Amino acid sequence: MTSSAQTEGRPSTGSAEPPTGVGVGLRWDFLDELLKRLESSDEGALEALPPFWEVSPENYMRRGGYIPESLERVADRFPVITHGLQMSIGGVDPYDDAYMAELRSFVHRFGSPWHSDHLCFCGVDGKILHDLLPMPQNLGAARHAATRVREAQDRLGLPMAVENISFYVRLGHEDMPEVDFVNTVLDEADCKLLLDVNNVYVNAQNHGFDPRAWIAQIDMDRVVQVHVAGHEWRPEDELIIDTHGADVIDPVLDLLTWTIARKGPVAVILERDNDVPSLDTLMAERQKVQAAYDAGLAQREDP
Repeated sequence: MTSSAQTEGRPSTGSAEPPTGVGVGLRWDFLDELLKRLESSDEGALEALPPFWEVSPENYMRRGGYIPESLERVADRFPVITHGLQMSIGGVDPYDDAYMAELRSFVHRFGSPWHSDHLCFCGVDGKILHDLLPMPQNLGAARHAATRVREAQDRLGLPMAVENISFYVRLGHEDMPEVDFVNTVLDEADCKLLLDVNNVYVNAQNHGFDPRAWIAQIDMDRVVQVHVAGHEWRPEDELIIDTHGADVIDPVLDLLTWTIARKGPVAVILERDNDVPSLDTLMAERQKVQAAYDAGLAQREDP
């Protein structure tokens, strides 16, 4: 694999040097096809693959057989970044000791440079709600989340990156805008940010603010990773819904370009969770995201 998109920032698995460029979220929908390509001698098919993958440990932990073996085969060829689904950073239940111990083993086994999870709560009384629910945007909630992030970093033994979420209702008393809430958590926890530009865009459209002004208030030194994804307009609800089930639209790609022009090289992940297309179609979309990323780098290099 010799293209500039592929060679940029491609360390060996387990390297301390984090990847940059545009990777893809690994999904079971195309895992069989991916494994076939890894065994292929077709250089063109291999060239089209991304330089790294993002995986959600909860989809692999406490499983045996084909699923974890398949991940091992992917990780033998590509760097892996881990992205969690169930930490419930904003929750009030104590962290589950067995979950945290297994998660620590997983992230170190695959050499992830950091572990990310969502700045939200997603469970209560030991029950997972399978949704990412917003926290009240106030100082007490921010400090609570920061305490939980610091504990997670200590337990995992590597940096945490929190992700800004999309949300449709505001919960509880608010005494700060969302971006101030995120910045407070970052500062209090001294952690990293997984900046989801699609979530910023969705919230901006639904709640009426400028997405670029939002991102401009973020300390780019804390951004270690960026997410892009597709969403859908629901006219019956008069809302944009963050479905991860459609192509990334041009305004979100433009926002990515604008962000990369300010951040510089970073790990970007294209997410697709619903209506997942064929691997070829997804790789073609990755190339569109790569073009937006490259445009941002070119703007950064301009005098």
